[in-house]
Amino acid sequence: MGNAVPQRSVILGEHILDTGDTVRATAKVFKISKSTVHKDVTERLSHDNPQLYRLVKEVLEKNKQERHIRGGLATRKKYKGE
Repeated sequence: MGNAVPQRSVILGEHILDTGDTVRATAKVFKISKSTVHKDVTERLSHDNPQLYRLVKEVLEKNKQERHIRGGLATRKKYKGE
């Protein structure tokens, strides 16, 4: 499995960059845990592909800043019965 992990970090990073998906959404798409996605795109990707890492980091920061908005919308949807 030596080469599979770096490959995965690049694939996950490219997915996040292309779609703007959150770590949670990316984990669901690839059917792996959120912690695996997070570790791959924050730690491993910085070594495997530093340029891609910087771009993905920007998307993750944007998602983090918008997190409270998504949470509020989810709560609103829940109580409206949608």
